[in-house]
This record gives sequence, C-alpha cells and structure tokens, in this order.
Amino acid sequence: MTAPAGAGGTGGKALAFAALTIAGLGWSLGFPLGKLTLREIGPAHTILMRFVIASAFALPFALGPEARRLFRSPPVLLAGLFYGIAFLVQFEGLAGVTVSLAALLVGVMPALVAIAAWALGERVSRLSWAGVAGATAGAVLLAGKPDGAGTPLGIALSLLSLRICLAWRLVLMRAPATRSALAVPAVTLLVATAAVLPIALLLHGPPRLDLSATAWAGLIGQGLLATFVATAAWQYGAARVGSASAGVFINLEPLVGALIGIALFNDPAGVALIVGGLLIVAGSIAVVLGERGAAAAPIGG
Repeated sequence: MTAPAGAGGTGGKALAFAALTIAGLGWSLGFPLGKLTLREIGPAHTILMRFVIASAFALPFALGPEARRLFRSPPVLLAGLFYGIAFLVQFEGLAGVTVSLAALLVGVMPALVAIAAWALGERVSRLSWAGVAGATAGAVLLAGKPDGAGTPLGIALSLLSLRICLAWRLVLMRAPATRSALAVPAVTLLVATAAVLPIALLLHGPPRLDLSATAWAGLIGQGLLATFVATAAWQYGAARVGSASAGVFINLEPLVGALIGIALFNDPAGVALIVGGLLIVAGSIAVVLGERGAAAAPIGG
C-alpha cells in the first residue's frame, strides 16, 4: 500500500505507527472485556450489545451520500454478514476457552491470509511459508494439549471464527473505494448489527439490561475501544505505511491478550500454551515480514 502524499515523513509515519499501536491494543482488550460480560449474559447478547454500542459511534460516518450508497453494494452487505457471524461464533468459542488461549489462536490469522493469497495466485515468500508452518504447529499443539485452557468445542469454534473472518476480509477487498476511510467500516458494522439482531433475539430473546457496572464497563469497552476506536485507528495507520509494517501490529492482539489473561484472569500457562503461543506469534510475524520478500523469492514460481 502506498502512503498518500505528505504522509511519508518521519512525523507522519510516527503518528501512523501510534495509531496502529492503539488499534492493536484496542483489539487485544476484546477478549478480556468479553469475559467480564460473559459472566452475566450469553455470547449472542454480548455481541449484539457490543455492536449496538459500536454502531452508535459509527452511525455519523454512515450518513453521507457516499456511505449510503454502500448499503446497496453486495460486497459490503456480504462482508457485514460475515463480520457479524464471525463474532458470534468467536464468542461462543470464548465461552469455552480462556482469554489467553482465545487471544493466541487469533495469531493464526496471518497464516490463513497467506494461504488464501497463494490459493488466489499471489506469490508467497519462503519466510511467509515458514511462518505458516510455525503458526500451524502452534495451533495444533494448543488444540491437542490445551493444558486446561479450553474445551475441544471452544477451540474448534475459535478456529472456525477465523475462517469466517478470512471470508470477510476477502469479500471486503471487493468493496467500492471511498474518500472517507471510515465509510466502509461504519456501514459494515451497521449491517453486521442488523444481521446479529434477529439471530440473538430469535434464539435467546431480548437481552438483560440489569447488568452490573463491571459487565456494562465490559460492553462499553468492547463497543468503543475494541471495535470502533480500533477500527478507526487501523484505517488511519494502515493507509500511511506499508502493509507488511502495518501487519506487525496485528500481533499485539494475541500477545497482549494472552498476557492479560494470565496476569488478571489467572489463566493456566502450561508448557503447551507457552510453546504453542510462541510458535503462533513468531510464525505470524514471519508471515507479515515475508510479504516484503514475496516478489523476490516466490515459492513454486
């Protein structure tokens, strides 16, 4: 991705990296804050209320003529559907795994993206393939020996949610270009909320509102910090630096999320979790950095 004019200076890049750091930290709060809410309401209601709160902040960016046209765009509508379903599945999985394990499994995402890129005919470097192997080995280790950090169903749903997230990413690549960086994310979020609403209501009825202050703090934090702010910061930062540099900040989510789980939620940290987590984080970083050498060292080309 090419940085726009005027954004390539030291100050501009420093601000972009600061925004990407905020995005990574915001996403890393999603699982810990979600666990606080799941103590009182179920996964579907948690996601519904999270999206409603995030949509309240996103709505102003979806009211302009350019954004309103996106509601008639099939890729954006499909992306919104995938986005909502992915979160529903992910939090059903979170109910059966620890914060640390859920966060570490997200580190498999760059490997899935690399595999999808190869399947679509793009060149993938040797370093990226090494990262795919490392991240996959880490995920297999965690799934086979989670050390009490999760149930098989919880792990399976967490990994399934990543595949749906990948579909969301691929579909979103076909979204129309817009002048506003937040138009597509805002409309996608509103569509996702509309998709989650009937599912949550039909399966579980209306959500409880008589929640504790802790649960409400978790919901507001998820909607504002882990969804809206993280998305806005990512859109700003990723538009101003190379994709490989931006991708490194995705790894803040599994790393910080796992540390929060261990430090604040007393998550078990057995040998398998530590080794598997290190393999996933190191592998995902290798995948991202390998983008820089994809053209010079293609595999199978």
